[in-house]
Amino acid sequence: MSRAVRPPHALLGSPDDIERQFYEALQGGDIDKLMAVWSDDDDIFCVHPGGPRLVGAAAIRASFETIFANGAVSAQPEKVRRVLSHSSAVHNVLEQVQVMGADGPQAAWVIATNVYLKGERGWRMVCHHASPGTSRGVQELVESVSVLH
Repeated sequence: MSRAVRPPHALLGSPDDIERQFYEALQGGDIDKLMAVWSDDDDIFCVHPGGPRLVGAAAIRASFETIFANGAVSAQPEKVRRVLSHSSAVHNVLEQVQVMGADGPQAAWVIATNVYLKGERGWRMVCHHASPGTSRGVQELVESVSVLH
């Protein structure tokens, strides 16, 4: 299976660096920078809020090109939860996104999971899965730790 050709970009090394570059590309509407953070693996996937599963670089690129046709995406990652191992990282992110409503710009929330794998080219994104959050702010349920003696 052929792989999409990507321009070379200087990417930094950690999953946090790749994630920062992903959100900078969203905020700048820069499709080449956005696609540079993705792995070359044929099975990368992306799910936009309420959308289908997009598999492969061509499908992911086409979806973001459509999104960027309406302008850059003002998404600010907040409250990142991280699980990190030697060769994989999972980030669960609460994104505050500015959307245009009837009364002008309004904040909306998206809950996203970004998965990174470490390969020959360093850390790269293999999954971005986003779901709509609540419109009245973000609620996070955290289990209390009970200590039994």
